Amino acid sequence: MQVYIPAVTAAVVAGVIGWQFAARRGARLHGHSVEARARLLEDARREAAAVQKAAELAAREEVFQARERFEAETDKTRRESRSRQETLDRREDSLDKKSALVDQKEARLVQQEDDLRKRAAEVDRDRAAAAALVAQQTAKLEQVAGMTAERARDTLVETMITDARHSAAIGVQQAREEAERTSKRDSIKILSLAIQRYAADHVAESTVSVVDLPGDDMKGRIIGRDGRNIRAFEQATGVDVIIDDTPGAVIVSGFDPVRREVARQSLEKLVRDGRIHPARIEEVVQKTTEELQERIREMGEQSCLELGLKGINPELFPYIGRLHYRSSYGQNLLKHASEVAAVSGVIASELGLDPKLARRCGFLHDVGKAADHEFEGPHAVIGARLCKKFGEDATVVNAVGGHHQDIEASSPYTYITAAADAVSASRPGARRESVDTYVERLEHLEKIADSFDGVEKSYAIQAGREVRVMVNHTKVSDAEAALLAEEVSRRIEAEMEYPGQIRIMVIRETRAIAVAH
Repeated sequence: MQVYIPAVTAAVVAGVIGWQFAARRGARLHGHSVEARARLLEDARREAAAVQKAAELAAREEVFQARERFEAETDKTRRESRSRQETLDRREDSLDKKSALVDQKEARLVQQEDDLRKRAAEVDRDRAAAAALVAQQTAKLEQVAGMTAERARDTLVETMITDARHSAAIGVQQAREEAERTSKRDSIKILSLAIQRYAADHVAESTVSVVDLPGDDMKGRIIGRDGRNIRAFEQATGVDVIIDDTPGAVIVSGFDPVRREVARQSLEKLVRDGRIHPARIEEVVQKTTEELQERIREMGEQSCLELGLKGINPELFPYIGRLHYRSSYGQNLLKHASEVAAVSGVIASELGLDPKLARRCGFLHDVGKAADHEFEGPHAVIGARLCKKFGEDATVVNAVGGHHQDIEASSPYTYITAAADAVSASRPGARRESVDTYVERLEHLEKIADSFDGVEKSYAIQAGREVRVMVNHTKVSDAEAALLAEEVSRRIEAEMEYPGQIRIMVIRETRAIAVAH
């Protein structure tokens, strides 16, 4: 126990000494911290004073600069305001001057209007005085001349017109004489050359065809029992079969060459075959008609190839071929068309024009005659419509339509075609006028009959002395058939002139057909 007392005492003493030492050290540290805080506060005060002073200086500088900018802008605005004010003042002065000028001009205009009114009044007075003076002079002149002013004016105008017409007539006569002197010689030379270079045979068509028979006994078979065969043949073909005392021959007569050719070929086939009865006749006529239509198309195509005409629409071939079986004043129309084409080509060559185009115009000039029974109008106009429909050139269309002056000519080829047509038609022996008149009369007869309702087809036979009218039995009764015959006869009497009498025969038949199997 005693051992630990000194140790405890030493520890207590050491603790007291450490406490005192720590207290003194703490006091020293506290003093240092107080001094440091004082120094920091002083530094902060100095920095704050410096910052405040710098801020005050910056604020004063900003205020100074703002004041300078404001003063500069204010000065600029003030200068602009003064400039605008000066401009306005100048404009106001200018407006004042212009207003004064306007007032002066207005005053002058008012004065001028007054002067014009006065002058107008003076002019009116002068005009009235002049009119009165003219009236007096006119009255004196009328009294001296013995006629009114209107009559004198008309007389003067008539005299001037008469003098002008006389002068124009003299000029036209001189020009015509000069043209005749210079052109007649050339035209005669060209036409003579064209005729010389194309030498064609004279042609005149007939309206009858002769069919040779192996013997006279065949005539009885052609006539048939009670004449049924010859009646069936004439109704099927639309021609007139003349059986007389001529040995070994039968005459087929008809104005339509196509029908006559169908009848001739059909009768020859029937004679060779030997079977002649109504049913066989209809069969042969139908087949011959179809064959002839194909032959007509081939002839049209062949004619175009012979003349070197390219690009012709194939649908135009049947119309061209049909011309072979038609005639004008007895002249075969297909030969006439070829002749006109050749003459037109020669004339065009002599005039320095296109001979191919001229030949085309000349060849197609009468194509309307192949369809004049299908359309109304002159054959030239019908031909022009066909050519236009089938794609021909406008020059060709005009030449076809204008070669008889039905339409106005628009190219020299129209005149060439007309001249070549006249050359071909007027040469000796080319035409017979009576034949053409005869054909036109028969065609007119058939047109009149075909114009009535219920008529299927009609034929003018026996040189136009009889018209056979085939009617549809479902549309025309027996009583109406008699009435139709009277109406057709009255229509013919009203529209046509003809010698003698024309018999109208209306045929109405009902067919009953049965087939045995």
